[in-house]
Amino acid sequence: MKLAMIGLGKMGANMVRRLVADGHELIAYDVDTDSALALADELDNVNAVSSIEELIKTLSPPRVIWLMVPHQFVDQSIENLLNAGMSTGDLLVDGGNSNFNLSRQRALNLKESGIHFVDSGTSGGVWGLENGYSIMVGGTDEAIAMLRPALESLAPAKDKGWGHVGPAGAGHYVKMVHNGIEYGMMQAFAEGFELLDAKDEMKLDLQQISEIWQHGSVVRSWLLDLIADAFNSDKSLSSLSDYVDDSGEGRWTVHDSIELGIPTPVLTLALQMRFRSRQDPSFAGKILNAMRAGFGGHSIRPVE
Repeated sequence: MKLAMIGLGKMGANMVRRLVADGHELIAYDVDTDSALALADELDNVNAVSSIEELIKTLSPPRVIWLMVPHQFVDQSIENLLNAGMSTGDLLVDGGNSNFNLSRQRALNLKESGIHFVDSGTSGGVWGLENGYSIMVGGTDEAIAMLRPALESLAPAKDKGWGHVGPAGAGHYVKMVHNGIEYGMMQAFAEGFELLDAKDEMKLDLQQISEIWQHGSVVRSWLLDLIADAFNSDKSLSSLSDYVDDSGEGRWTVHDSIELGIPTPVLTLALQMRFRSRQDPSFAGKILNAMRAGFGGHSIRPVE
């Protein structure tokens, strides 16, 4: 199929690469025009455009346009697309980490213009190009059918790793909870390794321990693999800051748990510990950053 990708950062550019590798034709746009031009030079079947207006003219209706932009810029991107001529029958996908309530409202707003909307919770980080992405999509059956060929190409397998999880907003809701769980898992690893690091008299080798746990242990996981990789690169993690950012989904998860009256003590405390990392230095913060940089390529504050 032919579709457009708006936003060519770490995720967007690799998604273009994976789609093209499976035979799709892509129109690529980014506010940094050089990023689109570089991708077009690298890949066949990628056409770089320098404006939203050019993107709309290049795609024949019904257009399929995938946004991979920070959630703060989704509404402005939608406004730009509508002003440029996005029209009835077109499909807009928001593949970033938007708040599910905003996704539901955006779907309703676009429906008034006859435009389909799909919210795609997308996980896989910088490794998605090689391994495929875990994709949770919300929207109507008709919209998902239009998008299905691209979803099957982006996922780890044609029938695995992606799913239509519910109506508009459901994709981002499921991804929000996914990220809340991720916070809890990461915090548990971080605290465990901080405890091991503090046991000075045993002179424990954290790199060795992480590699032992990678095989046969009930806690083996991709997150543990990322910890082992970090120790292999720098045994003391001296190059990593212990200041841990959060990108919003953990906060939204905790807020919704309060609204629903569902206890989420692990997820809530994991979020609070990220706030704590911004006050006092900790080895656990370094472990958290090793995982964040490993799976998502998230920027880490320099060591002060």
